[in-house]
Amino acid sequence: MKVTVSRKAHFNAAHRLFRKEWDDAKNEQVFGKCSNPNYHGHNYELIVSVTGEICEETGFVIDLKDLKELIYNKIEVPFDHKNLNLEVPEFKDLNPTAENIAVVIWRKLRHELGSKLDLEVKLFETPRNFVTYRGD
Repeated sequence: MKVTVSRKAHFNAAHRLFRKEWDDAKNEQVFGKCSNPNYHGHNYELIVSVTGEICEETGFVIDLKDLKELIYNKIEVPFDHKNLNLEVPEFKDLNPTAENIAVVIWRKLRHELGSKLDLEVKLFETPRNFVTYRGD
């Protein structure tokens, strides 16, 4: 029997959506105000869901304390109150769209989880705009 366990987290971060090879006019045409050269920020809400078999011994799919620490160390510490474009290495050459941020988060967490667990990341950039990623 598979069960899904979820943990909510949040981080605040600034970013700018743009392509280096495009001029400001083209970036503004494609990305609008999100291409502001002075950056802008979001209060991101994150839901990390892990699906797997319940361990007979513990009754857990995953210990929520361990999931909390994993999200804190791998996502919140490196992303919170950062400029994603300038301070987070994964976005040095990757446009920090909500889609790309969700994939980066998924990959960072996937690396830490056992292969028998499925992972889903849901990232809210605003209360109305969110992205869900379940794997490559």
